[in-house]
Amino acid sequence: MLVTGHTGFKGAWLCSWLLADGAEVAGLALEPESDRPSLYQDLALGRRMASTIGDIRDFETVRRAVEAFQPSVILHLAAEALVRRAYRDPLAAFATNVMGTAHVLEAARRCESVRALVCVTTDKVYDNQEAARSFRETDALGGKDPYSASKAAAEMVAGAYAQTLMPERLKMAVARGGNVVGGGDWAEDRIVPDLVRAAAAGEPLTLRNPRAIRPWQHVLELAHGYLVLAGRLMDGDAAATGGWNFGPAMGNEVEVGDLVGAIALRWGAGAPEVRIEPSPLKEAGVLKLDIAKAEAGLGWRPVLDFEETVALTADWYRAYLADPGRAREMVESQTEAYRARL
Repeated sequence: MLVTGHTGFKGAWLCSWLLADGAEVAGLALEPESDRPSLYQDLALGRRMASTIGDIRDFETVRRAVEAFQPSVILHLAAEALVRRAYRDPLAAFATNVMGTAHVLEAARRCESVRALVCVTTDKVYDNQEAARSFRETDALGGKDPYSASKAAAEMVAGAYAQTLMPERLKMAVARGGNVVGGGDWAEDRIVPDLVRAAAAGEPLTLRNPRAIRPWQHVLELAHGYLVLAGRLMDGDAAATGGWNFGPAMGNEVEVGDLVGAIALRWGAGAPEVRIEPSPLKEAGVLKLDIAKAEAGLGWRPVLDFEETVALTADWYRAYLADPGRAREMVESQTEAYRARL
């Protein structure tokens, strides 16, 4: 199995799960950013799997990685995943999310071993008119900001490949996840990592949009969804192709400020003070996902409620700040406990 983006937050959790299952795993991604901790490095994934450091914006890099490993399944997670970074450098965001996706799909098309491909996008691919209802897979795609537009465009690329270019042997689907949280995310301009950094430094946490509603879910819920979908595609199930929402239960669709408050409560002493500084950048006020299709069609459903999601996340970071050497132990123990719930 080849995972693009394996040096990132979601990719590292996913690879850890696969390795625990005894899977043969390879990865293709950029080097972890050197100015912050790296879950990929804390889990020693570079020593435990075949790891290629390279940029999906270069087709030859992608083609060589796919040909060298000869995967049966590709899970494509590599992306520019940060909204504000995409605002700062929209050309890089479009190059990574659109052309990078095209490069992965083309390499898969040319490699005879590939039988299943899951293209991971986001809940932000939908044309959001702020109607405050949950998006369904049949809703129109769109995007008012560079990140959303680039991910929606990536889905258009995936749709074109699926309908006109992919060989019969290869089944492909798109997975749209909600706002993911969990231990080991150290990205800039994300709520939970910002909270953890503020707590560690004894500084206030700045929120730009505390009333925004998002579908919060633990990273393990998404990893499970990706693997269920990949398994169905590997079985040659044509009904598993197309787009799928993997979101949380309705109780996890809460305001940013409520998420911060819940984590701070679990954190206890040392939780940061919160300050509000509105941002001029355009972001959706409400994002919700309808997951009825995944529940009925794949038998997948979230198992963690909001309190459990918060507890797993806060406890991981508290343990890490006390002893960074516990990162792998916490990932593996939380994964094992989650899988026992399934």
